[in-house]
Amino acid sequence: MSADFWAGYISGAVGILIGNPLDLIKVRLQARDALPSQTATSYVRQFESKSALVAGTAAPVLGYGALNALLFVSYNRSEAAINAALNTPSNLWTTWFAGAIGGLATWVVSTPTELIKCRAQLSSPPASSWSIAKQIFKAEGIRGLYFGGAVTALRDSVGYGFYFWSYELTSKWVESSRQNSSAFSQDAAKVLLCGGLAGVVTWASIFPLDVIKTRVQAQTFDATTTPLLGSSVSSPQKRLGAVEVARNAYREGGTRVFFRGLTVCSVRAFIVNAVQWAVYEWIMLELGQGRHKRVEPI
Repeated sequence: MSADFWAGYISGAVGILIGNPLDLIKVRLQARDALPSQTATSYVRQFESKSALVAGTAAPVLGYGALNALLFVSYNRSEAAINAALNTPSNLWTTWFAGAIGGLATWVVSTPTELIKCRAQLSSPPASSWSIAKQIFKAEGIRGLYFGGAVTALRDSVGYGFYFWSYELTSKWVESSRQNSSAFSQDAAKVLLCGGLAGVVTWASIFPLDVIKTRVQAQTFDATTTPLLGSSVSSPQKRLGAVEVARNAYREGGTRVFFRGLTVCSVRAFIVNAVQWAVYEWIMLELGQGRHKRVEPI
C-alpha cells in the first residue's frame, strides 16, 4: 500500500474518534422530525453516559478510514494525471477537479457508511451499527445499503473539491505571509489552521445537500420500530427521494431548515480537519513522502 493510503486511513479514523460527539448533535439537529424540538444545548444534556457519545462510531471508524484512504489516493493520482495531461503545473483549478474526482470515488464507501451512521445515531431504542447493517442487508440486500447514494455522491464530489481547493488556497496564503519557512512550530500551526479552515469551507459549501442526505437516509419503515423521521403512518410506504425530501423540508421551515446544525458542524469541522490534516501530513513526512514530493500518475 502507498504512503498516502495509510496516512489517509489513519487520519480519517482519528478524525472520527475526535468529532463523533459533535457529529451526533449535528445529525439529530438535521433530522429534528425524529426527535422532540430541542436546541443543541439540550441535546448535549441527553448524553449522560459515555456510550451515548460514541453512538454510531463503529461504522464511521471503519468506513471513514477506508474512505479517507481512497480519497487521498484518488486525489493525488487524479491531480498528477490532470496536470500531466494538460501539461500544466498544479493550480487551484486542477486541485478542485482532482478533489471532486476523489470525492466521487469515495461514493462506494461513503454511502453505506453514512446510511448506517445516521440510523445508528437516530435509532430509538439505541441500536449498534452492526445490528443496523444486518437489518438493512436482510431486508433490502446490498441495494439497501446504497439508499441515498445519488445525493451522497453529489455532496462528496462538490464538497471534496472545495476541501482540497481551500486547503491549498489557505496554505499558499500562509506560506506567502510568514518569514521563517523552516520553523517546525510554524509548519504545525499552518497545517492546523489550514486544515481547520478547509473543513469549515467544505461544510459551508455543501451543508444544504448534507441536510437533504441525512433526511433521505433517515427514512425507515420497519413496522417493529418508530420511523426515524416522524410520520403518522405506521404501515410501510414508499420512501421519498432527495427532491421530494428537499421540497418537504422547505415547506416545513423555509431556507433556514437547510442550515440547521451548521454552527455545531463548523466547530466540529475545524477541530476534526485540523487534526486530520496534521496527522496526514506527519505520517506522509515520516514515510518519506513529504508535501512537496511529486506523485506520479498511474
